[in-house]
Amino acid sequence: MSRYRDMFAVFAITLLCSVSVSHSALVCEKLVQPLAQLEPHHLVSRWALVAGSLNRKTSMDALRLRDSITMYFSNSSEASTFSYTQINRFGDQCQHLPYNISVEGGTFTFDVGNRFNLAGAFIYTSCPDCAVMQWVVKSTRRVSVDLYLLSRRRQVEQREMEEFMAQLKCFQLPPPVVMDPTKELCAKQSESQPTAAAQIDEETMDQKA
Repeated sequence: MSRYRDMFAVFAITLLCSVSVSHSALVCEKLVQPLAQLEPHHLVSRWALVAGSLNRKTSMDALRLRDSITMYFSNSSEASTFSYTQINRFGDQCQHLPYNISVEGGTFTFDVGNRFNLAGAFIYTSCPDCAVMQWVVKSTRRVSVDLYLLSRRRQVEQREMEEFMAQLKCFQLPPPVVMDPTKELCAKQSESQPTAAAQIDEETMDQKA
């Protein structure tokens, strides 16, 4: 009788593990799903970076140097073309980085010249005023996958952050850098030339690939 109980216990544990793995796979299938279509009116205007995770330690360290990151999207005359400006704050200095991006459905491609390829997708999120961006950086040396949580707010609810953390696990990315919501955001228009900190960071972007 004891042997049958042991066999049943082993079977039950195996079954539970199998169900757990299957459930996790189904959850990840939903969490990593690119959006089929992104409405332009939802994308335009200002976003604040809430958290981000990159699969390179040096890139994660560079992200930690920023006090805040603001992202502006504006639509051009062509529905599929957007202007994207990322503004990094370093103390009292602001770095403005403008790019053009092409959006098709829920995927996008950055125009970064011939330095490297930067594309990605907007990923599912249940947060009504958030966007999750997956960046895929490709060069002759490597392929990198990054994930960023953007919001109209500076800080999201715990359940929304937990959902983003679950997405990171699905992509096998490390715990994120969470931005300090008390740090000031930079204004959209730059009133001066790029600072030394900005110039150094632009070199870092070139080294990113």
